[in-house]
Amino acid sequence: MENKIIVTIGRQFGSGGREIGQKLAEMLGIAYYDKELMAMAAKDSGLCEEFFEKADERVSGNLSYAFSLGYSYMGAYAPFNDILSNDGLFKLQSDTIRSLAEKQSCVMVGRCADYILRNEPSCVSVFIHNTAENRINRIMEYDKVTEQEAKDRMASIDKSRSSYYNYYTNKAWGVASSYHLSIDASVLGIDDTVLFIKDFVMRRMDILSHQ
Repeated sequence: MENKIIVTIGRQFGSGGREIGQKLAEMLGIAYYDKELMAMAAKDSGLCEEFFEKADERVSGNLSYAFSLGYSYMGAYAPFNDILSNDGLFKLQSDTIRSLAEKQSCVMVGRCADYILRNEPSCVSVFIHNTAENRINRIMEYDKVTEQEAKDRMASIDKSRSSYYNYYTNKAWGVASSYHLSIDASVLGIDDTVLFIKDFVMRRMDILSHQ
């Protein structure tokens, strides 16, 4: 493929967004990044990965807890509050996301990547949602929890992701107008949803190549 392809995927918890992202990346023959973004941001910044994990898709957090566990910056204990605030960590992770997008084609899941790469012409932003029933069943299957636990996790994580996205983007998480494509994975199923997104992305790339 001559043109760089960047696909960002937002997703409801339990919607199948991660699986769709992985299969899409494999089908397109490009890299896939999800939680790997935190490890890469940690490496780029010299911070312990646990800092990014604690702040992952959350608006606020108490980093004093991380210090109590002995995590450090560049191997030394230091109260770098500006760097270690969730806002500071978001900026560091954003730098990593932009750097990756400059270098290669890839699929990125979550972490406001669509907003961070909003000025990247080759970026296609997608949001995956699904029925509550399907999501609960997926969470129960993959996390080995009860139905009530699955419902509670679904509500809690969706709330966290929504707050995080809305805070850092001034847009609305999950609202169709925030993305190039919003799709209900229950309509076509996971595999056909992947094919649909692939066709959408390729048509977008074709349009860009003729501009």
